[in-house]
Amino acid sequence: MKNIMKLDRSVIVSCDVKSLKELENLIRSTNDVEKIGGYKVGPLLTIPFGLRNVSKIIRDYSDLPIIYDHQKGGTDIPELGEDFVDVTVSSGADAIILFPMSGPNTEKAWIEACNNKDVCVIVGGEMTHQGYKTSEGGYISDEALDRIYTLAAELGVTNYVVPGNRVDRIKHYLSLLESKADRIELFSPGLITQGGSITDAARAAGKRWHAIVGRYIYRAEDIRAAAIEATSQL
Repeated sequence: MKNIMKLDRSVIVSCDVKSLKELENLIRSTNDVEKIGGYKVGPLLTIPFGLRNVSKIIRDYSDLPIIYDHQKGGTDIPELGEDFVDVTVSSGADAIILFPMSGPNTEKAWIEACNNKDVCVIVGGEMTHQGYKTSEGGYISDEALDRIYTLAAELGVTNYVVPGNRVDRIKHYLSLLESKADRIELFSPGLITQGGSITDAARAAGKRWHAIVGRYIYRAEDIRAAAIEATSQL
C-alpha cells in the first residue's frame, strides 16, 4: 500500500474553512512551517467549490499531500468504489480517508480500488465523540471497530485514523495493528479543541504519527503562530 508522508511525525492541517479566500490564507500561512505534513479537506469546502478547485489553490502554494476526507467515505455499495476513487484522484487528492462502516464487502472493494489507482488509503473506524460506540449509547458495536481495522490490515493497509483524544484507544489500535504489519502510520483528530493533547497522543502512538489539527489553527488570530505552536508539541 502506498504511503505519502515525508515525515515520521507531523501536523496535518484540517482545512474546514468555508471560503476559498480563507483556504488560500490558511495555506499561505502554514505551508512552510516545519513539521506541517499535509492538508486534509472535506465537504465544507468541496460541496460548494469542488475538490478540483480546492486542490488547485493548495497546489498554488504547496506540494504537501492533499488528503480527502469524504465524511465518511466507504459507506456505499462495493461497486461504487472504483468510480469514487477515480473522481477523487482526478480532482487532485493524494490520499483518501475511508470509514468503511457498511460492511466488509464494501471495505474490501474500496480499499482495492485505492490500491488499483496507486492512491494512499487511510482507514478509520473509531471516532472521537461520545455516543458513537454501543458501549457509550451509540449505534456502532465496539467489536465491529476491531473488525474494520483488522480487515484493513489483512488487505495490506498501513495507514489508520485513531482518536487523538483517547490515549487508551490509540494504544489499543497500535497494539492490534503492529501485530499485522511491520510498518504502521497513525493519524489522529480530536486534539486540542476536542480535548486531546498532542504531546500525550504522540507518546502513545509509536514512531509514525500525524496530528490532525483544524480549529486551533484556522480560527487563530495568528494562524502561523498557532501552526508553529501545534508542531512544537510533537
